[in-house]
Amino acid sequence: MTNKCQTHYTDVQIATWLRGLLTIAWSDGDFTETEQQMIAGLTQEMGFADKQDEVIFKTITPSDLLEGLGNDSETAENFLRTAVLVAIADGLYSPVEADLLRNYSQVLGVKVKALESLEHTLCDPHSDQPQNHDHIHPDLLHPVKDWLDAMTIHDPRLAHFICHLVPPQCPFERDIKLFGRKIVHIPPLCKLNPLYEQLIGLRFRALSYLADDCQEDISEYI
Repeated sequence: MTNKCQTHYTDVQIATWLRGLLTIAWSDGDFTETEQQMIAGLTQEMGFADKQDEVIFKTITPSDLLEGLGNDSETAENFLRTAVLVAIADGLYSPVEADLLRNYSQVLGVKVKALESLEHTLCDPHSDQPQNHDHIHPDLLHPVKDWLDAMTIHDPRLAHFICHLVPPQCPFERDIKLFGRKIVHIPPLCKLNPLYEQLIGLRFRALSYLADDCQEDISEYI
C-alpha cells in the first residue's frame, strides 16, 4: 500500500508558513501568555524548539514569505487559504489583516478573486462607529467559501497545526450574570464567524488525513 503520509513541504517552507500565519494572528497586537505557551508547545512538537525565536516568534515580510515558500502557485494559494481562516477566526476581518493578505497575495503572484468579496465584510474593531453588516448579500461569501473548501491536506505537520489552531467546537458562548440575573448573552463563535463551517471543514480534513493516511491516534484532538 502506498504511504500517503509523506512530508510534502520542507522545514523552511513549514517554518515560513507558520511565521506568516502568526504574523496575521498577531497583527492586532494582542499576543497573550496563553497563546505564547500554545505556540511554544506546538513548535516543540514540530521540531523547531531549538530555534523558536528566529523561526517562529518573528513576524515575516512579504519578500521573506516568497523566499521561504518558493514559487509554487498551489503552495502559495494553500497558504493564503489558511491565512484567511486565521484572519477571520475571531469573527472580524480587520483592515490591517486585509492589507497583510493583499500584500502577501501580490508578492506570491496569486490573484484570488474570492478575497475581493471578503473585503466587503471588513470591520474596524477600534472604530467608535457601530458595525452593521445587514447590507451584505448572503451570496457575497460563496466564492470565498468554495475557494476555502477546495484546500486539500497533504503534510502531517500542517495537519497538526490546523488541528491545534481550530477548536473542536463552537467556543466562547456564555451568559454574563450580575446579582444572579443574566444581563447579556455572548453568542458562540459559529454565530459570529461567517466562515466557521470552512474552519471546521478544514479541521475535519486535517483529522481525516492524520487518521486515514498517517494512521495516527487523533484522540487528543477530539
